[in-house]
Amino acid sequence: MSSRISDDTVVSTTFGRVQGDRAGRTARWRGIPYATPPVGDLRYRSPEPPQKWRDVRSALAFGNVSPQPTTKMIPLPAHIVQSEDCLSLNVWTPEAALTDGRPRPVMVWLHGGAYFIGFSAQPIYNGQALAEDGDVVVVTLNYRLGALGFLDFREYLGSAAETNLGLRDILLALQWVRDNIAAFGGNPDNVTLFGESAGGGCVTTLMTMPAAQGLFHRAIAQSPPVTSVYGPERPALIAGTFLELAGVDPDRAATDLRKVDAHELATHTMDLLNHVATTMPGTVAFAPIVDGDVVHEDPIRAFQEGRAHRVPLIIGTNKDEASLFKLMKSPLMPIAQEPVETMFRMVSADNPGVDVSLERISSTYRGYPRQKACMGISRDAGFRMPSIWTATAHSAFAPTWMYRFDQAPPLMKALGLGAMHATELPYVFGTLPTKVGKKDFMFRLGGLAAARRTMDRMHDHWLSFALTGDPEATASQPWPQYRAKTRSTLIIDDTDTVVNDPDAAVRRAWGDVPFGYN
Repeated sequence: MSSRISDDTVVSTTFGRVQGDRAGRTARWRGIPYATPPVGDLRYRSPEPPQKWRDVRSALAFGNVSPQPTTKMIPLPAHIVQSEDCLSLNVWTPEAALTDGRPRPVMVWLHGGAYFIGFSAQPIYNGQALAEDGDVVVVTLNYRLGALGFLDFREYLGSAAETNLGLRDILLALQWVRDNIAAFGGNPDNVTLFGESAGGGCVTTLMTMPAAQGLFHRAIAQSPPVTSVYGPERPALIAGTFLELAGVDPDRAATDLRKVDAHELATHTMDLLNHVATTMPGTVAFAPIVDGDVVHEDPIRAFQEGRAHRVPLIIGTNKDEASLFKLMKSPLMPIAQEPVETMFRMVSADNPGVDVSLERISSTYRGYPRQKACMGISRDAGFRMPSIWTATAHSAFAPTWMYRFDQAPPLMKALGLGAMHATELPYVFGTLPTKVGKKDFMFRLGGLAAARRTMDRMHDHWLSFALTGDPEATASQPWPQYRAKTRSTLIIDDTDTVVNDPDAAVRRAWGDVPFGYN
């Protein structure tokens, strides 16, 4: 769709004026810096607010993305550049909001990608449909990834390094939203933070961070790896392994980690991922850590003890999360007997006070140790059970809703892939195609019409939640709150249903005491 530039898309922020354009019935601004470029002495440091500018700054194109390996699943558009100077955000706002003075709800999106890939310019994250359909302001953003955003180099850089830099970036972006979004037609007192996978993990971690208090008022966590947040020992070990794989002498790390090109750092990402996945199955190389600074404690414990921010929460997972990792031939999730058993041995050692019984748990997965059963165990270890534990805990203190996304087109079912990890994203953003084109692989055997109907219902729920804090309030389908007694869960499929405790046998086998790697 063609864009149009006009004078009323020049907006004043606290740092200077920005020029946007129009697309459809929205105004949009892309590539607005929310921080000073984190380069030079700011590498491995908390982000700082941007310098003010005098002239009107063009916000007509997406900003740079954090250096990362390229993948077939997430191709980098030709016009997008990888650079350390990557801290920018994008805004879509309904056209009417430019003139009528009525503040709209705000939805701030955090992309996924295992904390090492992804960016806000992915076409799937186009905020136009949400803004138009829901009369909301949509914000998407980039944050630091991989070694630049989620490795702990304090042992080698001392006080010159800080932790959880990707999370610190998001905090600064949320502060930008608080201070500036009213100029774009948004309501800074009604902000919904939502994200998927690593982005969902950022959401649940931010919900437990004191520094995030008051920066958002509702939260949606889609397939969040809630328990993949580690104590200080494991991150220090992983950082040392990264230096070894990158050929950096630990004695020279204080110098070399600053001199080495950011793109060179990113080239070693897959080496570290593969090493960690094979030696510590079920862990992720890049992840938030409990640093005692911005992340004070294990998030799941904060949820259990009522110290998470008591904001309304939607949380859920996809029925066949692990299929994506099988399709990609990725080692990120263990989907065979040997790594699954290794994972349980190591997790059991990390949790001496918890009954971590693979024998008991695996008995509920038909056909174990065949691959399909191993995929189910891995899915539930990484996503499903952490989400159930979180929903159960948070529901004691704040309104909580749980879903399971089961919708899959006929081809995906025929291939045995089903509702893979991340397949709900175009349903949430309203970016499913209107007709089947050459690139729309999933709908080669049909199913687009049913998928679009499901998309409309998801839109209704997500937008109702952003508007009112209740996903049922303005939607046409019922969705009762999740409570420990009933465990009501919305099953999202061709036809939506509410089922109480849909995974009861599996949940009982895993138990109610959360566990994972420490």
